[in-house]
Amino acid sequence: MVKKSYFIEGPIKPQFIADQIARHSTKQDIGAHSIFLGQVRADKIDNIKVNKIDYSAYEDMANKEISKIRETAFAKWPLSCLHIYHSNGIVKTGEISLFIFVSAGHRTECLEAVHKIVEDIKHKVPIWKKEIMEDGSAHWVE
Repeated sequence: MVKKSYFIEGPIKPQFIADQIARHSTKQDIGAHSIFLGQVRADKIDNIKVNKIDYSAYEDMANKEISKIRETAFAKWPLSCLHIYHSNGIVKTGEISLFIFVSAGHRTECLEAVHKIVEDIKHKVPIWKKEIMEDGSAHWVE
C-alpha cells in the first residue's frame, strides 16, 4: 500500500498550484473553491530580516495527522475535493510553503473548511520551523 504524502521538498511552485486548479475545471458539480497559500514573510527580529525558513517534520506522524484533518473536514462539510501540500526543507521569503485547496458546491462550506484546516495544521501537525536570518544566524520558532 502506498502511503499518501502531503509534503513537497522546498517551496510550492506557482505552476504546481495553477495545475491543481486547472484540473478542477471539468468538474461541473463544484460551485466554489477556497484556496489558502501560506507564504514566508520577511519578518524582522532584533532588526535582522528573516531570509528563509527551514521546515522539518516527523513525516509519518504528520501525514497521519493531516489525513485525520482531511477525514474530519469531509465528515463535517459536503466537500467535493480537498488538497493539502506543505513544504519540507528550505523556503525563501516570498515563496509558498502551504497550499490548501478546498472545493464544494457552495462557498460557505469552502470558507469554513479552509479556515479550520489551516488552524488544525498549525496546532496539530508536527512540523517545525527554523528561521534563518539574513546574517546567517538561525533560531527555532515556538
